[in-house]
Order: sequence, then structure tokens, then C-alpha cells
Amino acid sequence: MPNPMRPPRTPRPSASPCPRTTIRSGTARSALPAVALTGALLLAGCSGTADTEPPGSTSAKMNPSPATTPTWAPVTGSPQVIPAVRSFRRADGRGWRPSSGARVVVPAGAKSNVADEAQRLAKELGGMTVVYGDQTVRPGDIEVKLSGKNGADNVPVQSTADEAYTLTASGTRLTLTAPTDAGIFYGTRTVKQAVRAAGGLPEGTIEDRPDRPQRGMSLDNARKPYTQDWIEARLREIADLKLNQFQLHFSDDQGFRIQSDTHPEVVSADHLTKAQVRQIIALARSLHISVVPELDSPGHLGAVLDHYPDLRLRNAQGRVIPGAIDISNPKAAPLIDSLLKEMSELFTNPKGAPAYWHLGGDEYQALMSSSPSTSYPQLARAARQKYGSGGTVEDLTTGWLNDRQKTVEAKGKNRIEAWNDGFFASPRVSADKNRMVDYWTGKETGKRDPASFLREGRNVMNFNDEYLYYVLGEPNQFTYPTGQRIYQSWTPMVLRGTQPVAVPASMTGPGRIPGARFAIWSDRAQAQTQQQVAAGIRLPLAALAQKTWDPRTPALSWAAFQALANRV
Repeated sequence: MPNPMRPPRTPRPSASPCPRTTIRSGTARSALPAVALTGALLLAGCSGTADTEPPGSTSAKMNPSPATTPTWAPVTGSPQVIPAVRSFRRADGRGWRPSSGARVVVPAGAKSNVADEAQRLAKELGGMTVVYGDQTVRPGDIEVKLSGKNGADNVPVQSTADEAYTLTASGTRLTLTAPTDAGIFYGTRTVKQAVRAAGGLPEGTIEDRPDRPQRGMSLDNARKPYTQDWIEARLREIADLKLNQFQLHFSDDQGFRIQSDTHPEVVSADHLTKAQVRQIIALARSLHISVVPELDSPGHLGAVLDHYPDLRLRNAQGRVIPGAIDISNPKAAPLIDSLLKEMSELFTNPKGAPAYWHLGGDEYQALMSSSPSTSYPQLARAARQKYGSGGTVEDLTTGWLNDRQKTVEAKGKNRIEAWNDGFFASPRVSADKNRMVDYWTGKETGKRDPASFLREGRNVMNFNDEYLYYVLGEPNQFTYPTGQRIYQSWTPMVLRGTQPVAVPASMTGPGRIPGARFAIWSDRAQAQTQQQVAAGIRLPLAALAQKTWDPRTPALSWAAFQALANRV
């Protein structure tokens, strides 16, 4: 069956000196690695004498001679990218394709904060030459320039306006402008994908920006260790989809997966070294992805508590509660705080950028009891001692998370999150007002509707386990989410279950529901290999990218979207 997303072939006049290399629309993206596109993407020499400088050259030499106008078959239709662009104004012309001798031109110079973006794009398009400074933009060239802020590399993004970009294909030239280098980066993702999918961009102007400011993926690296190479491959994948967050859950009952110098005894044999983590963070930063570390407490601490058995929570009958720390024990907080401080220093952030930290807070077994004060009398005593005669176990637990928040805030973290079942109905103590709710489930004991969090003024991140939870082995009635279901049925407003949250529209915009993350949980670690996980999450991530970037109903059918995802 013909692929509906494939642009029609236009016969080339026999007199044309420039044969065209086409990209087969059925080619899977795995067959077109980003750094090996030369044969598939670059056209035969149509611009006179080819530039003789090596690929990726940083020379600022002047143009040796005017270039002839490249000749190619028109690029037709709309830009073929994921997520789809928000606005495209069509114009008359042949559009833009990579061509022999074409260059990437950076007027701001080799030391500008968009030079790295230009170099990356040039490499991805098969080794185009990059030139800097006062250059004449020749036919076939890409010009990359800032329209707003200047400053150091990777200017921190403060809003979706900072992620906007404009791309204009006109007269065989391509112009990319944006207010920050993040916007420039997203524009280069559009170029890369459009070349993969359709050979280039149609004539006209794209004006694009995301709907939700936070868009990403969360990885449980604790129950199942993933290699540095696998993580970095996923970072590149989500960056191409214009996702901008990566949450790393590195500690749980089954493992503590990052090197620790303060408590080396808790570290699992299969772990990431600090050097590896720094390399992951550096790559993420270069791809405009914020890393959100998660050290979960007071539950999910089994790997740590294996080495501190006296700190394990026990019920009234003396039975050890797996993974839970006894927050009434005076030695509990210093242990966790020392790990939080060490890891906070490892997960650094650029000056002025949001500094994220995830406290966890979910599934603390003491609060999953029908009567916490009866089942855990030591916690009830500690609560009364700290908060007076009316103090509850809920108060004590809320106070625990508040104190852990103070620990990471003292290390410069300013965007603090916790799971929704880490927010309790605490009569004497309230969760810190600046803590965002990561809403994943409505099945927990004492469950709260997401609307209640929005009405009390909290921001709520969408982790809806109905659509966005990829749980290895499918335990507890979980099923692997599909890209089709996300694409057709989910929006950021569907926080729980399958219906949008029932609050006024003023509470569901990007300022209150800033976005969503797709979560990979490794409950049954051996159920899938790393390669199977990568394959299983590919289309769901593409669908999430589409639904967080553009609030409108997608224009493509699912079949057409899936076909496009296989090309880009």
C-alpha cells in the first residue's frame, strides 16, 4: 500500500546536471543513524565547486566564489516531523534540501552560544561545512542566528517562549532564528526530522513552540540497572522529539545504583560511577534536557536499609516492613540527609537554570495501614512528642518530607517534587507549598482527587498510570501502554483515569499542569531486555511528545503518525 505520508515523486528534467538521492519512506530510523546520513541525505553536487574543507570545519574563510542555485525536485506538502509544527505558512517555491557544497552559516561567530547547535546539525546532515561571521548566505545554505538573548552557552529556559523558533525556506536557502539556543536546538530537530522523512522542508515559514513547558521521561534505574550507553541513547532519542526532562530513580529496595563516597556500603555492584553520571548530565545539558534526580524516602529504601537493619520500620508485632525506614529513629534523618547532600552535589545545574529534585514520598507502608497509630505505636509517640498531643503519623511523615526538602534546598535545589501519595491529610503539618505534585495513581489508601491539589494552589505534573506507566512484567494489572492510546485518548488534563480533571479551565493550563513524563518502572527486571524496553517505549514517547507540544487534536491519523515515526 502506498505510504500516505510520502511526498509525490516529481520527475527530473533530463537536462538537469544534478541527480537526486531520495530517502525511501519505508526506511526505519534505525537504518539511518544521525551521523551517517551522507549517502541518504546529501544531494549530488549542484552548487558549482564543492567546498573542500573537512566536514564540521570551523573555518571562517570568505566565500571563494558565488554558487550556482541548486536544482532539486520540489519538497511538497507540510513539514513532516514529530511533534508536528504549530504553524506553517506555505509559499511558492521548491523548498530546501541538503545539497553538495551547502553550508551552515553562523553570523554570531564561533564563540556564540549557537555554534554548538550549528555544528551538531552540520554533522547530522552528513558533514556540512560550518562557517562563521560576516558571510554571504549562498543558495542551499542554512543560516542560524539568535533573535533575542545573548550570553553563555545553553541559556536557561524560563518559559515556552524561550523554546520557540522560526524556520523559513525561501529561494533555496533556509533560515533558523530563535530567542535562545534551546529554540535553535529545537529548530535543528525539525530540520533533521524533515530531511529524514521527506528529504527536506517545503517552501514557507514555520513558527513553532511547545504548549507544556515540562515534557519528559522517567527511568527506574534502581530495580533494573541500565547502561550509560543505553541511557545516553534515550537522551538523544527524547531530545529529537523535543522532550526536555529526564528523571532518574536511582534508589529502591532492589538497588542503589550510583557511586557513593559517604556511604559506599549501600551501593549495588552494578551501578553508575560518578564520572558516568557527570557524563550523562553533560550530554543531557547539551541536548537541553534537565535531569531530575530521585532518592525516594521514607519508603523504597530497602537497598540502603540492608546495611542499616536497626533503622528498618517494624510494626507493633515486631515484623520488619520491607523498604520502609523508621522515621522516629533519631539516626534515620542523618543517614538519608548525608546521601541527599552528596547526590545533590553530583547533580549540578547551570547558573540560573531550574534545579530539580524528587523526594519520592510514595507508598510509605505505615500510612497504608488502616490504623497507623495502632500498627506503629513508635511513630505515633514521636508525632505527639514533636507536634503535641494531637500529632499524627501523617504529621510526622509530612514533617519528614519537609525536612528532606530543606536539605536539598540548602544545596541549591529549587524545583522540588513528590509523588501524590506522599501528600497526606495532616492536621498539624502541611506539605511545603512550593512542592509540586507528581500525580500517578488514584488507587492508594486515602486517595485524593487531582482536582483537590489544583484547587489548593499546587501545580500537578501528569504521570497518569493509566497511560504513561511502562511497568516491566505487567504486574498488578498494569499493561504496557501504547502510543496509539496516548495519541488518541490522552491529554495533559487527563491526570487520573481516562477523563480530564474536573476543574475550571484556568487550572488546567501550562502554568498549573506544566506537562507530563512517561515512566519506565522495572518491577520485574528480567521481563524485558534493555533493547526490548527501548523498542516498547519508542512510539509512546513519540505520542507523548505530540500531545505535550501541541494542544490541538492531531491532524494525522494514528496509522499516518506511526508511519512518520518510523521515518524520522
